[in-house]
Amino acid sequence: MAENLTFRYKISGDDFTRAGEASSNVKSKLKQMGVDNNAIRKVAIAMYEGEINMVIHANGGTITVEISSDNIHLVLADTGPGIADIEKAMREGYSTAPEEVRSLGFGAGMGLPNMKKYSDNMTIESVVGVGTTVTMDIHL
Repeated sequence: MAENLTFRYKISGDDFTRAGEASSNVKSKLKQMGVDNNAIRKVAIAMYEGEINMVIHANGGTITVEISSDNIHLVLADTGPGIADIEKAMREGYSTAPEEVRSLGFGAGMGLPNMKKYSDNMTIESVVGVGTTVTMDIHL
């Protein structure tokens, strides 16, 4: 791959019917580019979890995907309520999702833990009342 590629996605809030479209689109693009299946799987899972978090908690946001010859860099940014306690939010099973979201099968408290598990590097910057930016790298 000669040059870096960048894709940007606008994620709609509270739209569970379209949730996952961006991560599915990136998965297809990576397959077409011949990226390693294990890396594709990691990107698809990490990005999907972030996408769902944006739908549930942040009224949407944007995802920027930068693909280079050795790395896939994901930046998920929202202007939602922010995360008051990142350490607590990183615990498996901890969720602030409302009951109606849980009844749809989402909000099990695995989003952030899975994002960390399936990325090689992850940082979370969050300000309550301002929003959250999660940055992830998956090495190729």
